[in-house]
Amino acid sequence: MESRTGIDLSKERTASGAKKWDVVIFTLGDEAYGINVDRIREILSWRGCRPIPTKIPSFIGITSIRGVLHPLIDLRVFLGTKNSLPLEQSKIMIVEFNNSKLGFLVDKVERIRQVNSDELDASKMRGVSLKWILYVLRKDERNILFLDYEAIIQEIAPQVEESMNAKNNQNNNYEQLGNVEDFHILVADDSKLLRQQICDAIKETGFSSVYPVKDGAEAKELLLDKKENFDLLVTDVEMPLMDGVTLSETLRADEHTAKMPIILFSSLMIKRMLDHLEELNVHHVLKPDIHALIDMIVALYREKRRGKGQKV
Repeated sequence: MESRTGIDLSKERTASGAKKWDVVIFTLGDEAYGINVDRIREILSWRGCRPIPTKIPSFIGITSIRGVLHPLIDLRVFLGTKNSLPLEQSKIMIVEFNNSKLGFLVDKVERIRQVNSDELDASKMRGVSLKWILYVLRKDERNILFLDYEAIIQEIAPQVEESMNAKNNQNNNYEQLGNVEDFHILVADDSKLLRQQICDAIKETGFSSVYPVKDGAEAKELLLDKKENFDLLVTDVEMPLMDGVTLSETLRADEHTAKMPIILFSSLMIKRMLDHLEELNVHHVLKPDIHALIDMIVALYREKRRGKGQKV
């Protein structure tokens, strides 16, 4: 992978199902932030941009990278951080979301650090007022803040927010689903905003028994330790303590959950992960396509009813 800041992204990449995460550390003002290296396609020095009229203050324009136009978002403006550097000294992190790429402007990109996912702590956020922070990692006598990257993209891009709204789905009629209250769905996602949106979208379709948890460890506790019965698991990939791939592997190895349908709903879907999910018989939907997620949930629900000899 190309980088023009002296950081080799390709050599640092690890499997997303691992307990260790490779994280790019960058700064905005006096604060240090982290983002999973699998989200970043390249890191560039400032290359200029063309301003575009918009009502979004953090959207400063578009830039061309090898003939492809990328929107630029100044994270300092978005997060309300004091900008002490001129644009010409900024760095651009090209990040990817659902096959779309955009540039995040930051002050400085420091290094890639490997961290244990269980080091990410949500309890330390009491002193952090930003609603866009998921976790805090204490390293080198400072706090490293992990952004709710997907929620930020949704806030900036109206089309992403629209795609997460089940009410916009006019193509499918699910009124004849039947006794959906007996179909119990577990949703695991570490983003409070997205977790709520997923649950709301599923309920909007008619499913009333939807239970949210904040990560894979909580899902595992319910399913394996407490032996709670769920008909379907919808889970994100990137979560601390236990990520979605590790959770799927763990559930497939236990007879209680070996055949339970699982859907990975994530914006991070790389080929080696997809190959592994196929081996595990785990379904996947690319975030933020909530309509495709609902379609798959309905299909799995109808499949279960057919298996019981019920009309669908």
